[in-house]
Amino acid sequence: MMMLFSCENPIVEVQEIAQYDTLPSVSAFNINYVRTSEAKKQVILVSPQMDRFADKQNPYSEFPQGFEITFYDSLGNESSFIRANYGIDYINRKFLEARNDVVVKNLETGEQLNTESLIWDQNKKIIYTSSFVKITSPDKVIFGDSLWATEDFSKRRIHRIKNSFFEVEEDSLQ
Repeated sequence: MMMLFSCENPIVEVQEIAQYDTLPSVSAFNINYVRTSEAKKQVILVSPQMDRFADKQNPYSEFPQGFEITFYDSLGNESSFIRANYGIDYINRKFLEARNDVVVKNLETGEQLNTESLIWDQNKKIIYTSSFVKITSPDKVIFGDSLWATEDFSKRRIHRIKNSFFEVEEDSLQ
């Protein structure tokens, strides 16, 4: 005696599952991307791995092993950088999400931001996080529960500031 069983999935169900491809369309390793304008460096992106996902409505690049981006001013000098152990760049939305040991440094002012997650909205030219932040500058250290700032860090709002440390020069105590 022989028994045959058949399993059938409706075509709509199969199409729904297939539309979400979980494999990258392109993977690249040891990335060193340089963007220039008028023969001047603007940005250098370095990453051990980049996976590009070609979702038609919302393509994105994932950096599963982290990334570092260095920005240059109009004279070609390094002005700032961002580094994280993981990142996703939503290409059409111009929206970068950085996670795990995120460091943002303004090389012109000497300020450094440390946090565990950060969103950079390139259209609005802002960065923000709802994670704990530490901001170190040459004369002080500020801790807070969250942050909103312009991308150049010229304006910022730190929520629930905790134990800040300020350096006082001895000459100013007299």
